[in-house]
Formats: sequence, structure tokens, C-alpha cells
Amino acid sequence: MTYATHFIGGTLYTPGGFIRSELLVAEGLIVAIGPGLEVPTGTTVVDLDGGTLLPAFGDGHAHPLQAGLAAQFMPVTDIGLPELYETLRIWDREHPRTGDPSDDWIQGWGFDLSLTTDGLFDARWLDAIVSDRPVMLRGTDYHSLWCNTEALRRSGLTAQSPDPELGEMPRLPDGSPLGTLREWGATAPVFAARPSISPQQHAKALQHASAVYAALGVTWVQDAWVEPSDLPAYLAAAQSGDLGFRANLAFLASPANWRADLEDAVAQRNTVNELNNALLTGNTIKFFADGVIESGTAALLAPYIDCPHSHGIPNWTASELAEAVRGSAAHGFQIHIHAIGDAGIRDSLDALAGARHTTMARDSRPVIAHAQLINPADLPRFAELRVIACFQPLWATADASQLVLTTPRLGAERAALQYPMAGITKSGAPMSFGSDWPVSSPDPLLGIATAITRQLPTGEPAGGWLPAERLTMTQALDAYTRGSAYQGFRDDAGILALGAVADLVWLSAGLDHTSLTDSNPFEIAAAGVKGTWLAGSRIYAA
Repeated sequence: MTYATHFIGGTLYTPGGFIRSELLVAEGLIVAIGPGLEVPTGTTVVDLDGGTLLPAFGDGHAHPLQAGLAAQFMPVTDIGLPELYETLRIWDREHPRTGDPSDDWIQGWGFDLSLTTDGLFDARWLDAIVSDRPVMLRGTDYHSLWCNTEALRRSGLTAQSPDPELGEMPRLPDGSPLGTLREWGATAPVFAARPSISPQQHAKALQHASAVYAALGVTWVQDAWVEPSDLPAYLAAAQSGDLGFRANLAFLASPANWRADLEDAVAQRNTVNELNNALLTGNTIKFFADGVIESGTAALLAPYIDCPHSHGIPNWTASELAEAVRGSAAHGFQIHIHAIGDAGIRDSLDALAGARHTTMARDSRPVIAHAQLINPADLPRFAELRVIACFQPLWATADASQLVLTTPRLGAERAALQYPMAGITKSGAPMSFGSDWPVSSPDPLLGIATAITRQLPTGEPAGGWLPAERLTMTQALDAYTRGSAYQGFRDDAGILALGAVADLVWLSAGLDHTSLTDSNPFEIAAAGVKGTWLAGSRIYAA
């Protein structure tokens, strides 16, 4: 056997904990762990320099294509309204229209919805900067749009447009659209009117995502929303070698057409299987049970505080969701459900319980992603049904979105039930972590630090937000490694053990002696990635 890489001089994170030892990789697998390993000449030696070698991270819920596309549009993330307006003015000037419809629209993805206290944005505010071409800005929740009047006009949205069934279109006193659109029923006309994404843009998006993930030590990703128009980009990137991470694709099931969507998903899965590329699988169906709390569209058991008539917008009736989940499970798909409100989560658990006669016959590993507001009566059901709770740890903080939009809409009692990571862990339910990138940062180390502290990087609030739900460092590390590997049916990954796949990440710090104190709670987030390996091949060097 020809040994490829010998890791020395650092700490290994193994199933038994942190150990000072050496590790040997050959032909993409871990073949030896122990002190003083003897290796043949010619082996590549990596001195960890006191750092830590971990199994590479897996992102259990993300949107790499969308993140890569967002990087090509006008930058709107993490800026206030005055800076956004100035950015729009500059972008309009520096990106003039050429007559090609593809460059007529101005798009920006990921602006902060908490820039107003009610999450509502007026088209006229954008019109004051750019009125002669369409402007479409996507909110941080990726469920909301802010459009100028020209974008609304091109999309056919007027005072005469009916209220959307699965969405919300706030209006001005004269009945015309305000400019804010929420959920797919309201935003679909805009996405239909804007220019389609070109193959070149898709290719560039996956190249960008591959580079970002490699630098963060991420080698497996659950793309949690893939439509038929997205699949060619993944196939091409896998064939060309431009795909730099393992991706499992979740094909979207829509409430109105889920039977046809399921037929398409079967065909798409067959196409992926025929490619027979080790980096690409397509084994999952994605459902949106509801919306998001910030916009008042997540489905709640009791009304929102600030709109007592509203329990949110469930995308499915309970019976339709249950039937679609059963049908998808019967075709051998893993079920992956976006569920945020307590009613959306209950409907999702009920649907998965109804499919048990199908899923219990095989290892199905269903996922409820986000799981933001779990009614205490439903928390034990995750363990009973073996449902994976895929949390986005960066959301478990008292950030502006939480303080300005979410908590006022839930009230203090329900707000205290959010993101029960420790509760899920204690229940014995499986748990994984994901980023929901580009909704939030794809950096696992930042997510791990947040899960441990329940604080912002500034150290606020003291003691952490809902501190009873803080995790230990090993619990957080496991959620981003073996937890995501379990979600992805990768039983030979996510751990440093003999025979495991050599997807590895080298951190600069020795985590066995890292002290997470109140004075420096985010020390782990500063433990930068120095190297990433995919199947034993180095894909990133700091």
C-alpha cells in the first residue's frame, strides 16, 4: 500500500475525544492512527504545528447555487439603508444597460429585513434612486422581496392583482402593491419576469461556492432546494471537475404540483445516478411546510402577537403534506422539511409519523430543518420518530432580526422556546448543523462558537441567549461533523477512525486546550482553517 499523507505534531478529534497522536491516509481513507507511525519514504508529511485535525465539516442545509449567484449581484448584505441606496446608485451607474435583457434588471440578494421595525419596504424608496429599470432585492430570509415600481410593473403586479394564496402582498391605500412581497405565492411573478440565470452564471456560482467551502473546511453539503433548471449546472461541474465539494441534491416538491414534481425528481435522481460521480447524489425531496416568523408567515398554533387574526401561512394542508410525504418516501427519497413555526413543525412530525409504515422498513433519516419554535409536547417526538433536527446555530442569538421582528411577534413565553438544541440532544434525537447559506454565514466555526455561547461575536448577551440551550464544544463539533454525515447517509465519514473517508480539516488551534471563557467566548471561531482534504486530496491550503 502506498501511503499518501502522514499527519503529525498536533491533536486529533476522534470518537473518543481529543488525542495527541498521528494519522495516516492512503487512497482516500484513514489507514492508521497512533503514536510513532512508521511510513514508507516518499510519504507527504503534514506537521499540524500544534493545531487540530478534525473530520471535515458537513453543511446539513444550504443553497450553494444561490450563494454563488448572490455574489454576482449587487452587494446588499450587512449594510444600512443609506449605504444600500448609495450602493444602488453606484451599481446603476457602473452597470449600464446594453440592450441585452439579462443586464436590464438590478438584483441584490440578502438585505437586512430588520432595517425597518415591521419588515416592510416601499417601492418608492427605490424609485427615488432608480426608476427606469427594474430593481429586485431579496431579503435575508430569502422568502421576501423588495421591488421598485418598474419591477412590479414588469411582473404584472398592480392594484387589480388578486391577493396571493400562498403569500402576502402588502398594499398602499389605493390598492397598489407597496413593494414588499412575502413567500412564493407573491414572489413567483417577479422570478418569472426577471431574466433567467445563464449556464455561465450557474457555473461561476458553483466555482465560487466550491472555493468558499474549501477555505472553511466543508466537504459535504445538502443543497436544500434544487429545481430542474439547476441540475445541469451540478452535472456539468461534476463532470468538469469544477465541483469542489460533495453535494446531495434535494428536489423541490410544490403543494400544487407535487405529484408531477415527484415524477421529475425520480427522473432527476436517475440522471444523477447515471453520471456515477462520487461527489454528487440526488436522494432527497424538499418540502416547505411554512414560511418564517420575521415576516409573520411561519405557521403557528396560536396567533401572532402583532396580528391576532393570523396564524401565519402554512404552505400545505396537513392532509396534503402527509400524502406527499408518504408518496415521496414510497419512492425511496429522504424527506427534508423546512418547518419553523410550531404548527408547521407539528404538521411535519404528523406527516412523518404517517409515513412510518414506509420509512421504518428502511433507514430513511428524515430531516426537519430550522426547527425554530418547537412546542414542548412535540420535542420528544423527534427522538420517537428518529427525525433529524437540522439547526442553523447562527440563528440562536439575540440579533437584530430576533429583537426587532421575531420576539415582538411571538411574545416572551414562546420566544423562550426557540432553537432547543440542548433539549433535542438530551432527548436522544439525532441532530445536525447547517448554515442555510446565503441566508447566514457558511462558516462552521462561527456556528459552533454560537451554539456553545448563544451569543453574538461581541459577547452579548452576557451568559448567552436562552443559556439553558447552550451546547458543549464536543456536542457542537459533532453536529457539524458526524451529525451531518449521518444525515447524508455517510456512515464512513464524519469521524477520524480506521477505514473512514479522509475528508479532513486542519485548524490552527489546539482545541483540546482552547479555553472558552466569558472574556473570549469566540476563541474557537478564530481557529482558522489551514488545510482541507477531500478523499485524501488537499483542496485548500491557507
